[in-house]
Formats: sequence, structure tokens, C-alpha cells
Amino acid sequence: MKNTALTSTHEALGAKMVPFAGFNMPVQYEGVNAEHETVRNAVGVFDVSHMGEFLIEGEHALELIQKVSSNDATKLTIGKAQYSYLPNDDGGIVDDLIIYKVKEKTYLLVVNADNIDKDWNWIQSKNDVGAKMRNLSDDYSLLAIQGPKAVEAMQSLSSHDLAAIPFYNFIVGDFAGIEHVIISATGYTGSGGFEIYCKNSEVKQVWDKVFEAGKAYGIKPIGLAARDTLRLEMGYCLYGNDIDDTTSPIEAGLGWVTKFTKKFTNSEALEAEKKHGPKRKLIAFELMDRGVPRHGYDIVDNNGNKIGVVTSGTMSPSLGKGIGLGYVSTIFSEIGCQIHIQIRKNAIPATVVKLPFYKNQS
Repeated sequence: MKNTALTSTHEALGAKMVPFAGFNMPVQYEGVNAEHETVRNAVGVFDVSHMGEFLIEGEHALELIQKVSSNDATKLTIGKAQYSYLPNDDGGIVDDLIIYKVKEKTYLLVVNADNIDKDWNWIQSKNDVGAKMRNLSDDYSLLAIQGPKAVEAMQSLSSHDLAAIPFYNFIVGDFAGIEHVIISATGYTGSGGFEIYCKNSEVKQVWDKVFEAGKAYGIKPIGLAARDTLRLEMGYCLYGNDIDDTTSPIEAGLGWVTKFTKKFTNSEALEAEKKHGPKRKLIAFELMDRGVPRHGYDIVDNNGNKIGVVTSGTMSPSLGKGIGLGYVSTIFSEIGCQIHIQIRKNAIPATVVKLPFYKNQS
């Protein structure tokens, strides 16, 4: 089991620690609902240092990225980030990721913790163009400072105007007394804020200064359980639940980051699938009655016939109702369609809705 540079800090704060993606991680501190509300209304801090970071550099860096990723990285300028995914050869997804253009010919790829080795080996196997690759995952820490008060609470820690960083943009600058950290606005919660990438040796100083600066704003540490309820209210996919090696990106609604203006891994098959339409689709649903949908529950029609499966589900702390994502046969995927979620012996009625579930973002 790996530890992050802040594991002892979380333990001292009384966090409930659990194994997650091979790391010893804080799942909650005071409770999921309270932590969720802190991020929706004030400011909270996540240690997400388990995420992986790869640097791809050199004359052929862009060529390699264009080959292995679905989005069009030629659209990136320095200081911009892009959501994308790595298609496999069989119609599924190796991983989803964020690509940052740090300098000309230098890109940072941020990948899911579970997939660090898999992604590294996959990209390396496609690197017949001689791009330079460096795996920085063990050397870097990542803090996500999220919530509507995040920018105001943290402004005293940087000489840069944090409010001026647009969504999916970043700067390299000073923060909490450390020079040359990445300050990125690529949040996963839907409540604003930003992320700090720094070296493991620097992160304790950053953490301490962040909590000092945020004290007057009600800042609190937040665990991975609330991160999951926050991302689900936004309808963001979680790798391993909603997308994986066997799920099609077209089924998963990732057509918007699938650019057929270039050739990439399995692009011809994916383009044909998009043209003909997938047999099933990832939908969002809200329960009409009480109940909590969970990963793996069956989705059924009015007659109890199985039409799909729940991939993510929870009791939404913001909405006070059961919400979820799941794959269903395409004919049941229209907004407003009535479906049922099989929760033990009961088929609970649900409605297909448009994302995001949570629409009160400031």
C-alpha cells in the first residue's frame, strides 16, 4: 500500500483511511454529507496525490499525443488544458485523462491512479515516434481546493490573480511560498476552485498555508467519498464505474471529445459506430420514490425486463433524492423516459434526466 506525502497529516486529523487504487487514502473526516455541503457552500481541500502525472516532451510529443488520445491536442495553447481519453484497439477506453500544454513541445498528462502503470505501458507501446516520456507520478502531489469561496480564500497565497484563470486553463506560478507550481482550474466538483501540483517535499507547507488562509472561510479537509457524490451530481464519468476497457466512448457520451479530424487509435471503428449509432447509451436518472441506486443494480422496463445496469448511484446530498448513471438500450435513453431501478425486491420508478443533476453552481 502506497502513502501520499500527507498520509500522516490525514491520520492526525482523524480521517477514516481506506485502500484506494493501491494507496492509503482518506475516505472521510466528519462525514460525507457535511463534507459535500462544505464544498458546495464554502471551500474544501482534497488530497488527490494518488493521481498519475506523465511528461511527454520533444519534437514528436504532439504526434504521440495525437495518436493515442481522442481529442485534438493541436487546439491546445500554452496554459490550456483538455479533457480526453485513450481509446484501446477493441472499442473500449484505456483511461480518461487531462492533457496540459506546459510549454511548446512539452505536455503534462494527468491520469487515474488505478491506471498509472497500464496507461504508461500503453502510451509507451505506441511511442514509435521517439517522444520523450517521463513518469512523474511518484514525485508529485496534487491538492484540489474546491468550492465557491476557494479563490477568495486562497488569493493571499499567490501574486497571480486566481479569479482570472478560466475553466480548463492553468498557470505556472507562486503559491503558498513555493515557486513554479501548477495552479489549474480543472475541477471535478462543479463548485469552482482549482488544483495545485507541487513536489512531494513541498506539499505539507502548501497544505498548512492553505488551511491557515482558509480558516476565516470555513475551510475543511474533504475525503474521497464526498468527491464521488460531488462528481456524480455533475454527471462526470468515473473510470472503473461508468467507463472502462469494455465500454464504448460513443455509448458513454464522449463523442464531444472524439475528434475525427485526425487519425488516432481505433478511430475508424469509432467513427463507424458513431455514424450507425450505439446499441446502448449512458443515461442519467433520478428516482421518483425513496431509494438509493447502487453500482451493479439492474435497470428494468415497466414489465420488469432488464434493459440495462446502474454504473454509479447515490443519495444526492444537494437534491435529497436518489440519482445515478447507467447504460440502457438506446430506445430507453430519451430525456423524460420512464424506467425502473431494481433495488432488492422493489422496482423503483425513475426518470431519464439531462445532466448535470446539480444546477445551482455560482
